[in-house]
Amino acid sequence: MSGTAASASTARTSGPADVDVAVEWYDVTADTIAAAGSSTQVTNSRTWAISWLSAARAVRSGPRQRAFQDAALASAVRTSLVTLLPARTAELDAAFAATLARIPAGPSKDRGVAAGAEEATALLTERTGDGLDPASVNPPYPVPQAAPGVWQPTPPAFGPALQAGTRFARPFLLGRADRFRPGPPPELGSPEYRADLEEVRDYGAANSSARTQAQTDIAQFWLGSSLTIYNGVLRAAVVQSRLPAPRKAELVALFHVALVDTQIATSDSKYTYVSWRPVTALRAADTGHPSIPSDPAWTPLHTTPSHPDYPSGHNTYSGAAEQVLTSLVGSHSREPFELTSPTAPGVTRTYTTWKVLTDENVDARVWSGIHTRSADQAGVTLGRRVASYVLRHAARLFS
Repeated sequence: MSGTAASASTARTSGPADVDVAVEWYDVTADTIAAAGSSTQVTNSRTWAISWLSAARAVRSGPRQRAFQDAALASAVRTSLVTLLPARTAELDAAFAATLARIPAGPSKDRGVAAGAEEATALLTERTGDGLDPASVNPPYPVPQAAPGVWQPTPPAFGPALQAGTRFARPFLLGRADRFRPGPPPELGSPEYRADLEEVRDYGAANSSARTQAQTDIAQFWLGSSLTIYNGVLRAAVVQSRLPAPRKAELVALFHVALVDTQIATSDSKYTYVSWRPVTALRAADTGHPSIPSDPAWTPLHTTPSHPDYPSGHNTYSGAAEQVLTSLVGSHSREPFELTSPTAPGVTRTYTTWKVLTDENVDARVWSGIHTRSADQAGVTLGRRVASYVLRHAARLFS
């Protein structure tokens, strides 16, 4: 099984020359976004992508000297974060000063600082107005007319639809949000639809007698933000990697570029099919299948997010993350790694393979009562396809 969000203290600290600047600034990025980030996950993914794509470009732009590469990486990430999250300027400047203090003075250091700032400024300009700010991600969305199969606001808050605007944002590489749009969900009344809904009804109910404690624990663990949990996964890959600094920067950049484009594709699919959530289907007078009786009191284990069912956003994220990690570092971590989750305080799970994370995500959303298995599986496939496309065309990011 799986891995942790290790703390900055796990970086090599035996002496100034031994500090891995990629890991150091990975932790700075994570801490900065945790403290002052956006309310929308895709906006935070954008911050990661801009910061680390500019770092990867900067590190590649000069000599293969450690002084240049370390200065360029830190400068690019610092410039990006100060611009995007200015509330953390003092902390970022202190971290930057600490990094620069370890790098020997000289032309390579000076060139690195300049290259990092230049690449970050250029990319920030390039991404201006890309539609990934919170207001653009969450525009007003009219509630569709109620009908079998059609999404409606869900209890208990019955809030407005979220993330409807992400589908109009400008991807980094995908080009079109609908490039890999999956086929439609199972047709109402079909055997597949019945199997989906019965599974969620039985295993995803708050008072389920079918769901085991182990399954409940997995559902609770993966209820946390994908960005938050998978930052621990990616950190483990970076820490354990034997890649040189430029390749580590590229790994972090491509991971988050793929995740931004995946979230854009996810929004496109969700708001194309506008498929109802299990709680709506199971409570409706017409559940969509004659053999499934309505249960107005049915309640999921976890509160249903306020957007359509198909495909599962958690699983598009996990599918894309798995694809990037498998392609760039292999199917396994070099060593077992631990993962924590903000929705399961005090719980640590240990993993060695990326696919297990995906498999648990698929099950977890069913056991939470908030997605059908078809939505989960379609999400994994969509995420993998978007990530594969990003990796195939990655050279465009660096040309």
